[in-house]
Amino acid sequence: MDALHGKRLLILGLARQGKALARFAVAAGAQVIVSDLRSAEQLSATMAELADLPITYVLGEHPLSLLDNCDLIALSGSVSVDAPLVQEARARHIPLTNDALEFMRRVPATVMGITGSAGKTTTTALAGAIGEAAGHTTWVGGNIGNPLISDLYRMKRGELVAMELSSFQLELWDASPPVAAVLNVTPNHLDRHKTMAAYTAAKANILHFQAPADTAVLSADDPGAASLAPLVRGRCRLFSQRAPVQDGAFVRQGAIWLRDGQRETAVMPLADIKLRGAHNVLNVLAAVLLADAVGLPPAAMRQAIAAFTGVEHRLELVDQINGVSYVNDSIATAPERALAALASFDEPLLLLAGGRDKDLYWDEWVQCVGARVKAVILFGELAELLASKLRAAGRPQPVVLVDSLAEAVETAQALVEPGDIVLLSPGGTSYDSYLDFAERGDHFRGLVAELRWQKSREI
Repeated sequence: MDALHGKRLLILGLARQGKALARFAVAAGAQVIVSDLRSAEQLSATMAELADLPITYVLGEHPLSLLDNCDLIALSGSVSVDAPLVQEARARHIPLTNDALEFMRRVPATVMGITGSAGKTTTTALAGAIGEAAGHTTWVGGNIGNPLISDLYRMKRGELVAMELSSFQLELWDASPPVAAVLNVTPNHLDRHKTMAAYTAAKANILHFQAPADTAVLSADDPGAASLAPLVRGRCRLFSQRAPVQDGAFVRQGAIWLRDGQRETAVMPLADIKLRGAHNVLNVLAAVLLADAVGLPPAAMRQAIAAFTGVEHRLELVDQINGVSYVNDSIATAPERALAALASFDEPLLLLAGGRDKDLYWDEWVQCVGARVKAVILFGELAELLASKLRAAGRPQPVVLVDSLAEAVETAQALVEPGDIVLLSPGGTSYDSYLDFAERGDHFRGLVAELRWQKSREI
């Protein structure tokens, strides 16, 4: 009998994670109540998907009365632990959970857990691709794509899971995966976590509950990730593109190498990696090390990495129209992610940036944009702030403020020349106008497709 059987479970937030957990919990025998600040009209499509389930809905508010008949509270990613209802729940000693934690408590397969401020989606997808290339049934999900709890009942021992984990999910953690990677820890989500110390502590939770037989994978090149080494309870393996490491993955003489403390193994030439940018070399190194930690052979690593061209919304080439390339990097929801995108190109760039801020630091972004970008088109809530920072720094290129992403794509047409790249790499979250970064990226794709249609009619 599942641990949720007979429990009264309150789920806060009916987004992707909350919906998946609601379906799982009902099947497990829980009594499920869902509360969301949105209205029934706004949630009509999601509620229709769950119409076959005996779920009670409390919408438009999170009243404290919900706690009077509750054994356990599950937080969706959008719900902060600082929310008044959650704080009151803690005062009453009502346990908190989320979909990722409930999954980890039950999963029979071997989990490779990946977190970090940037690069975790690409690394997770790469690790999953290597597992598949090695002939293993490999499940890929978590914070990326499908909530894994939706597929839990189909998973078996001997299979692999590549699981992306966000700081929001890790806040409530108490069950670490046997192989856990922290790619980097740089300022992100400070609007939610308030301080770097709190944000770092959430990321570090992926390591806290490992056993001595488990493996932690950390970046030797990132001070934030490397600083977590004293927390490792099992084997600590490092990856670096700057210098060889004693136990881990590294770059030497234009190739990726593995070392297990004594023996070295050449994995593949850097020239075979199709992903752009030095940051993606780090992602490949991390994926190689994760794969090695679960026993996957170098041949599978070479095959999967050489065939891998990227994930949706991450430096994704959408189209080339009249000699101009349109690149979708909507997943860049922090300045550092946008900086990695800017460093990935040598061509002239027209940057589409904006969205909603997370109380992050923009100084390095301003300097890089000033030195690297042909023109900046700003949209969303961040537009005025970024424009003022660029002007204060005396940046010479055109800075144009528009009301929407659609207007940004349209405005770029007056500035582009053949050989240019129009790069959507916002640096801010999508929540000022979209459900998530994927919806923003899909909108950009649609705008580019419409642009191609318009150009075809001009011929």
